Amino acid sequence: MEIEKYTNYLIEWLKDEVKKANMKGLIVGISGGIDSALVSVLAQKAFPNNSLGLIMPINSMEKDKEDIEKLVNKFNLNVKTINLKNAYDNLVSTYELDNKLAIANIKPRLRMTTLYAFAQEYKYLVLGTDNFSEMFLGYFTKYGDGGVDLLPIVQLTKSEVRKMASYLGIPKTIINKTPTAGLWDNQSDEEELGFTYNDLEIYLKDKNLLKPEIINLIEKQHKITQHKRDPLPRPKHYNEL
Repeated sequence: MEIEKYTNYLIEWLKDEVKKANMKGLIVGISGGIDSALVSVLAQKAFPNNSLGLIMPINSMEKDKEDIEKLVNKFNLNVKTINLKNAYDNLVSTYELDNKLAIANIKPRLRMTTLYAFAQEYKYLVLGTDNFSEMFLGYFTKYGDGGVDLLPIVQLTKSEVRKMASYLGIPKTIINKTPTAGLWDNQSDEEELGFTYNDLEIYLKDKNLLKPEIINLIEKQHKITQHKRDPLPRPKHYNEL
């Protein structure tokens, strides 16, 4: 990948997509992680005066606060903080669910709702932060962080995301941070998956270099999440029967 060339292409692509949609700019949720950092910087470069980063704490974001501040100050990002803790707590209390993942996934779906509320307010498109690795594994919440208008970094593997982030000068503390979906305290992507993003990249190049158990985990994860990548199933028209 020619980083400079592809970075410039993505910036122009974002401009074109906003123009085609007859919208005014872009909005993205900022978590303090590398993917949202990269997407927020690309958005700002495409629309310096018409991009917005939403910081949406539910649990404590103290671990990410300093990194977000570094990012905002370095790139002069326009951001707004919307505290969703009370809304989340009220929903959890109202729903009375037992399933841990069902409860945890309320968080990204609540953030999606918030992003679209502000997107409609400003006539912006919602940017997703899923990269190729996450899309291949289906490692995102359906109608949560998967509910977006555009996926600017979906062709980049995790290592390529790091390369582009480094090229753009995103702080090293963000680039080197342990990947997490932030679904619960001390959660990490790779621990939950049972393999690393580097394992996945090896698999994509030559899976025979991996242990059989890692291959099985990757292929199982890809298979069980296929519904997230497929278009919604539709029945035949009655005239086709």
